[in-house]
Amino acid sequence: MKCPNCNSKDIGKIGSHQFYCWGCYIELQVIGDKMSVYQVEEDGTLSSLDDLFFGEEYTQEFPQAHASS
Repeated sequence: MKCPNCNSKDIGKIGSHQFYCWGCYIELQVIGDKMSVYQVEEDGTLSSLDDLFFGEEYTQEFPQAHASS
């Protein structure tokens, strides 16, 4: 797996479906064929970056992804 942000292969597993990129410090969640990308904030909370990486194509392909957020 490569990071969608920096193309690094330096990805660590931090949970059953969660990964962390040591190249650009973002968290990835992969469930089935859906990937979500998050920025880790200073206080430890996660901010979604999906709109930056996947745009309209992402919301059309996975309409339920944003309905549950």
